Amino acid sequence: MATILIVDDSETVRVQLSNDLIAAGYTTLEASNGLEGLRMLNTHPDEISLIFCDVNMPEMDGLSMCRELHKDTAFKNIPIFMLTTQTSIEMKAEGKACGVVAWIVKPYKKEIVLGGIAKILARQVR
Repeated sequence: MATILIVDDSETVRVQLSNDLIAAGYTTLEASNGLEGLRMLNTHPDEISLIFCDVNMPEMDGLSMCRELHKDTAFKNIPIFMLTTQTSIEMKAEGKACGVVAWIVKPYKKEIVLGGIAKILARQVR
């Protein structure tokens, strides 16, 4: 199964999402901000198939992390799901411009998340 990186400053969100994904058969890695997320990607460059990322985080926010990923040819094709409380049209457009494939508002519904993952990974080519 795929390895999914969860980048969120909320330990509660990371643990809950990780538990849901592990129960569905996925492997997870966790980071508490965008800088840690980038380090995790550089440490595991060929393992990560998908990223869940919050927008508002300390040190480096999610959209900044996405912009950095989008610049790197090694990572720019990794699908990114934003999992956030942010709902503005402008932020969603900014996310789409830097590679976000899904915008999920917290609290999330497990069935929607798992369905989205399956759909994206089924068509992913790396």
